[in-house]
Amino acid sequence: MTAYNRPTYGQPQQDRAAPRRKRRIFLWVFLAIQALFVIWLIAGLSSSPAGPSVAAQTAHACAGTGWQGLFKSHADCMRHYAAGVNAASDIGSGIGAAIIIAFWAVVDVILGIGYGVYKLSRR
Repeated sequence: MTAYNRPTYGQPQQDRAAPRRKRRIFLWVFLAIQALFVIWLIAGLSSSPAGPSVAAQTAHACAGTGWQGLFKSHADCMRHYAAGVNAASDIGSGIGAAIIIAFWAVVDVILGIGYGVYKLSRR
């Protein structure tokens, strides 16, 4: 006889309780935290910056004779200043994403250590 159909003596077949399923609470908490970080990262990268638009900033900076010390012409100021503002916005988004990812990694390490301590204490 195999271990699965071996009779249990002294206990009727229907009185035996079914084996309990393992509860995987940590797994679901961990996945929920991962989902929150993914949502936070997507929202951070897809959000538009607050404040005046690139066109408004460029028009204000290149208005009048403010461009004469740095650029050859007003059109040159408009083109290069707008490119600089867009690049600065992209760099800021990259720094923000890097901070979110670093925080995400720290949280995952802390969760992993906590789970390891929990599993060692249950032995």
